[in-house]
Amino acid sequence: MTNLSLASQSRQVEFPVNPIFPNRWSPRAMSAEPIAPETLNILLEAARWAPSANNGQPWRFAYAFRNTETFSKYFDLLVPGNQVWCKHAGILMIIASQIDFAATERHPAQLNRSHSFDAGAAWMNLALQGSMLGLVVHGMGGFDISKAGEVAQLPAGYLIEAMCAIGYPDSPESLPESLRSREIPTPRNPISKFAAEGFFP
Repeated sequence: MTNLSLASQSRQVEFPVNPIFPNRWSPRAMSAEPIAPETLNILLEAARWAPSANNGQPWRFAYAFRNTETFSKYFDLLVPGNQVWCKHAGILMIIASQIDFAATERHPAQLNRSHSFDAGAAWMNLALQGSMLGLVVHGMGGFDISKAGEVAQLPAGYLIEAMCAIGYPDSPESLPESLRSREIPTPRNPISKFAAEGFFP
């Protein structure tokens, strides 16, 4: 059984949603198989169609393929605990969002209150598409955020949101022993824990 098929065996839904949702999770075990630029473009095409306030499309993705100088720079941003399993990733990616709506002839630049929300929607599209292609797409917050902006030449007016590692799955046995027990899909709270009619639970 591959690490991507574990979710369908261990996660139980409360209502009949498309399997794409419970089947998506964040493994760490990745093989050294390279990712083709054409495959990355499919992921970015999915991200492209995310909803956004006033069609602002604030998401930005900077990426690096393994065995490149840029990949090494991105890899050095990661905390040691993430470096352990990211070394075989085919792609490392930095995700950012534009804080303001761009100025137009009719309107000056103004704060986009949903820039992070919208970038998260684009990230989710990318992650779900990756899952459908049988890829590992693992988001991360464990990295040097301030240095990431410098390395990726983040323009003014943008905010670093996260990093992610993308690769083809491998056996959990490829991970250090300390990580193997964590290579399982995590459960989720029941709906009653996060949604209620008329008030927040």
